[in-house]
Amino acid sequence: MLRVLSLLEARVLGVLVEKERTVPDSYPLTLNALVAGCNQKSSRDPVINATEADVRAAVDGLKSLLLAIERSGERVARYAHNVERMMNVPQQGAALLAVLMLRGPQTAGELRLNCERLHRFADIPAVEALTNSLSVPTARWSRSFRASPARARTAGCIFSRERQRLSQPQRPV
Repeated sequence: MLRVLSLLEARVLGVLVEKERTVPDSYPLTLNALVAGCNQKSSRDPVINATEADVRAAVDGLKSLLLAIERSGERVARYAHNVERMMNVPQQGAALLAVLMLRGPQTAGELRLNCERLHRFADIPAVEALTNSLSVPTARWSRSFRASPARARTAGCIFSRERQRLSQPQRPV
């Protein structure tokens, strides 16, 4: 059974899915590219300041769940996601989950707009239908996407302590 991902694990997984579709020439990603994607200032909520060690630990956690795969053979290790297979979701489901992992809770309309580069949804009811199919109670990895006042909830919980730690600028040691 899949456990709830940490904020940084979710961010790393979201970055892997996003970059596979938006920059396929540089995918799978190196650790440096993953750190840059996690710390990106645009299209991220919350904006974090993760270190290479933080991201490496998150990747190791994802690898233990088989959600990330390390590909070697080149000068440097590269990482790819395994979301569709391990979570048994279609590509559009992986795109929706990635946007939720990167940007946090959103309305169906916001999800449709923010998923545009990863997957084009025909309309808002298509997003809602996919959201509902992903939140089936028997799905072992999903908690809830049910709407709260004007917001869709993401799977998992709020990681306030980790969010605060990762949002702080790193001090030199």
